[in-house]
Amino acid sequence: MTPTLLVIPSIDIHDGKTVRTVRGIPELDCKGYGDDPVEMARIWRAENAKLLHIVDYDGSRDPSRKNLRVVREIVEAVIIPVVYSGGVRNFEDARALIDAGVYRLALGTMTVKASAEFERTLDEFGPRKICAALDVEGDKIVVGGRTERTDIDAIDHARRLAEAGVERFVVTDVERNGSLEGPNCDLAKRVADASGKRVTLSGGARNKDELMDVQRLAEFGVDSLIVGRALYENRFPCQKLWRVAEAGVFA
Repeated sequence: MTPTLLVIPSIDIHDGKTVRTVRGIPELDCKGYGDDPVEMARIWRAENAKLLHIVDYDGSRDPSRKNLRVVREIVEAVIIPVVYSGGVRNFEDARALIDAGVYRLALGTMTVKASAEFERTLDEFGPRKICAALDVEGDKIVVGGRTERTDIDAIDHARRLAEAGVERFVVTDVERNGSLEGPNCDLAKRVADASGKRVTLSGGARNKDELMDVQRLAEFGVDSLIVGRALYENRFPCQKLWRVAEAGVFA
């Protein structure tokens, strides 16, 4: 039997409000949904979402973690797991978010600029709590809130992190993020093949046919898809998107 694809709504937060992002830039409000991320979390849960993904666009620029209160409120408002990414610089940042109730952290910049802190964090909390976020532009890793392109090859980086103990990758094609140009299925498959680990694909999905395209990658380890703009713009009926996530599916 083909594994079931898990569809994950994204809630992008900037200055405590829900925003829509295009190619990694938080520039557009979510028209028709208001700007309250806690209420947005309740809406997606009411639509039967099994998991939420939060992106904190202030985290990489502001060490004060000014959105931590909002994150805590989201966690308390829903009974489903919440995954967080955005500006986690060190072990103490990670501890604060996990203490706030976040189910899992997707860490990107730390894997490049603070690899020792990343390894410490992974060792302390384990691969169920810590995964690696690969923000990719032209096959190169992008860090610093998707503002700084490195010379690091994304596939090579995935291999190294898998060897270090990472069990899941969140893969985002930055150029397609929020662009409604279709998900980069090839990139997700290459990361899954190279690492031998599970992959969550993010960015570009625009219709149900593309959900099926990602579904066909399940046998290779791509088992989930983060969807943002297409959901906010009602490009497909929400109730038909969610898949039944049995206990242990999203490991």
